[in-house]
Amino acid sequence: MSALRGRTGIALTWLILVGGYAAVSAALHSGPRLTSFGDVALCVVLLFANAGLLVNASSSDWRRNAFWMLMGMGCGLWLIGQLLKTNFEVLHHQGIPTPFLGDVIFFLHTVPMLGALALRPHARDADRSLRFGRVDFQLLLSWWVYLYLFVVIPWQYIAPNAKQYSISYTRIYAVENFTLVATLLYLVARTNGPWRKVYSHLAGAAAMYAFSSIVIDIAARQGVYQSGSLYDLPLVAAFVWFGVAGNIARRECPPADCAIAPPAAESAELPAENPWPARMAMAAALSLPVLILWSEMESSAPAVVRRFRLLTTLVAMVVVTSLVFLRQRLVDNDRLRLLSQSKEAIVNLRRLQTQYVQAEKLASLGQLAAGAAHEINNPLTAILGYSDVLTSDPSTSTRAREIAEKIREQARRTKGVVGKLLTFAQPQPADVTLLDINAILGNLVELSRADLKKKSIRVELDAEPRLPGVRGDSNQILQVFFNIINNAVDAMEEIGGGTLSVRTFRQLANVVIQFSDTGPGIKNPQLAFDPFYTTKAVGKGTGLGLSICYGLVKEHKGQISCTNRPEGGAIFRVEFPAVFALFPARSAGNSPAAASSRLY
Repeated sequence: MSALRGRTGIALTWLILVGGYAAVSAALHSGPRLTSFGDVALCVVLLFANAGLLVNASSSDWRRNAFWMLMGMGCGLWLIGQLLKTNFEVLHHQGIPTPFLGDVIFFLHTVPMLGALALRPHARDADRSLRFGRVDFQLLLSWWVYLYLFVVIPWQYIAPNAKQYSISYTRIYAVENFTLVATLLYLVARTNGPWRKVYSHLAGAAAMYAFSSIVIDIAARQGVYQSGSLYDLPLVAAFVWFGVAGNIARRECPPADCAIAPPAAESAELPAENPWPARMAMAAALSLPVLILWSEMESSAPAVVRRFRLLTTLVAMVVVTSLVFLRQRLVDNDRLRLLSQSKEAIVNLRRLQTQYVQAEKLASLGQLAAGAAHEINNPLTAILGYSDVLTSDPSTSTRAREIAEKIREQARRTKGVVGKLLTFAQPQPADVTLLDINAILGNLVELSRADLKKKSIRVELDAEPRLPGVRGDSNQILQVFFNIINNAVDAMEEIGGGTLSVRTFRQLANVVIQFSDTGPGIKNPQLAFDPFYTTKAVGKGTGLGLSICYGLVKEHKGQISCTNRPEGGAIFRVEFPAVFALFPARSAGNSPAAASSRLY
């Protein structure tokens, strides 16, 4: 039913505007009244065409908006020329002066339409900057202005010749109009869906306009043309058709649908990058020397005309070449930007792949460790039992008792490793509460103070006073901090001491704890959280501590990373999601003021 209303409205529009014009034009006799009617009627249909085209420039797609605004600009230039003509013929009752400024405006009105077609609003190109469209439009405008100066202006001002002027203007205007029609027909052949219908109507309107200009020119040469006569009927029909095409585009291709979900066939048929602007730019640059050679070698124009054409071509060469170089520079900058983004995307992809492989590795090793730990626990239990029996048996000799003690010590050490394996593979359920990170770190550093002083290691704690709370298991988070501090202490102990800086602060929605030491650093930071990776001597570490930390932090929905400092040493960064609504209660000893900066 809505479609029927649309067709009915379009039919009524044609009947009122075109049929009404034909009826009034046939009823009036030649004279001032007919001229006034024709000029005013053309102004009305041009306003209708502008409204029909510009009403589509309200979407979220800049290319679609620019397309309809340029199409409306084309009709708007025709309206300006028509208003100038109406001013002379209707308001001042004068004939059109020679030369007439409106001729230039009428000629240039097709240029914005050609520029609009270069935008291809039906296509969803990659991120093509609007600057390209501006340069392309300037290049197109410069080329057509040059053609007008080269072909028409010499017979209008340099060597006035009314007949030659009329012939030159008609020919170049016809070439321009049929270029617009050919471009629209090309787009009709290359598109599908709603936009094909829109382009078809625009092509029909452009063809009607080209036909009307030829009809009016022939009638004017024969001396039978008058504004408002039936010779203007195709011209009226052409502008009504432009307005109808805009109405059809709004109905068939609404802004929401076309901006979000273009037909798959359209985007599949056309390439992502439009090659025609670059080709037209090259053709425009190459056409200038060809035209000047023709003017100097083949043209029979007077010398003053050839001199004017030579000077015009030299100026046009500078302008067109500058625009071509500007466009190429913009293209190069855009390609460099895309290349940089591609490199960054590849780096990010590789980083994600590495993290994914690490996560898969940890999961697989966790399953393997769980099975192996259970299998190892059974013989270990027997070894510990028999070693206890040997140790407690009075009849055992001193030598045998010493050996039994060593066996029990190594068995217990092995059992500890197996326990860590089980903790890594199957973490125990966390007892989640609201935690004060500053208090946990303060207590941990306080407990380690005496041992650290013996090792010539100083700990600096810089805590943000009003740090948000964190939800988690205090024992597990304490284990994470303990393992990181132990690794830093072991590393600095190898070089005779150093400083461990612990800093807490809030960053966006996270609580960040950063451990920075002055040790030798980690040889391969990217492997720090891999199971069984360790830089310690044999018997000093199993390589499971940081892997357990990684799993515990992930269980708390946090992040942990490791890097080396440029001046030496390692930095461990732990992030937990902050709870901004609640701040943990602090005791006097752990008040924000007291915890803000401590030295141990």
